[in-house]
Amino acid sequence: MRFAVDGWQPDYGSGTDVGSLAPSEVETQIDIEVPIADWAPVASFVGAAPLVFFVDGVRRVEARVWITEPDGSLQLGIAASYAAGVVRCDGQAKVIDSAVERRLFTSAPSAEAIVTRYGTFPVSASASQTAEELSLDLQQNMGALEAVLARRASSDQPGLVVIDGPLRSGAHDRGTVGSIKTQHRSYGPPIVQQTVARLGAGQRTPVFVVGGAFPCWSWYLRLPGPVPHPMAAVVRCVVDADIGRDAVIALADTVAATLPRFASSPAKDARAPQNLYPIAGLENDLRHRLGDQQLIMRGLTLASSVAA
Repeated sequence: MRFAVDGWQPDYGSGTDVGSLAPSEVETQIDIEVPIADWAPVASFVGAAPLVFFVDGVRRVEARVWITEPDGSLQLGIAASYAAGVVRCDGQAKVIDSAVERRLFTSAPSAEAIVTRYGTFPVSASASQTAEELSLDLQQNMGALEAVLARRASSDQPGLVVIDGPLRSGAHDRGTVGSIKTQHRSYGPPIVQQTVARLGAGQRTPVFVVGGAFPCWSWYLRLPGPVPHPMAAVVRCVVDADIGRDAVIALADTVAATLPRFASSPAKDARAPQNLYPIAGLENDLRHRLGDQQLIMRGLTLASSVAA
């Protein structure tokens, strides 16, 4: 039996998710930078970006809430906290912006804001009724907050802006890059994955276009680190489709020269190397800013007993 051990700790899943080798049904055009027959690893010969802004968010469900409607029926809600922040890297890494929000996500018509000693949870009206659907609403709100911070990150001094994860359609400034750690699907014909398997550290695939509801430019990049299997140490980068071919190729080269500098080590990060050091540090900072989970739960419980 031939097998490889994934470098990520099991609690964090895997950089290559189950089903990732199954081709996506989304239309993909790969003959943009080079003809299909010329697909091969691309080495970047440009310098790294001198100024980089990394943007990420964290979320936490504080409690499930059951709301009793006037007719006696019960409606589910989740009281949740989420935060987003920006790390500026220009020779040193510094958190320059962050925001924390709390919400009560529910479809209950009679829902009201929950006020506690440790924070207020305004109502975020939702059409969702299951915990899984409400969690998606939470994820969307966190993504929207990330987009707001990303837009103002480089307003004073332009730099490379990297979002940890996919982009939100139409929410980001031109040239913002999404760095996707976990690969759920493959895109394009077999030559794409064959080229990914041949990537060395700091090399990328040619750029290609992913269609669908949110068309975008994309490419794969291998970061420095152990390569026990072909998709190890790989991120997929995405950029809105509203920039031109030459601009996105230049951007892909800059990203390929920049991100490997921030790749994490397996000795220090459970999701190395894809969980970049500035992102890992930002996540820790934002979790602290969410507050003590036990105190928040205590506040919600007390508020529920007062309302009863």
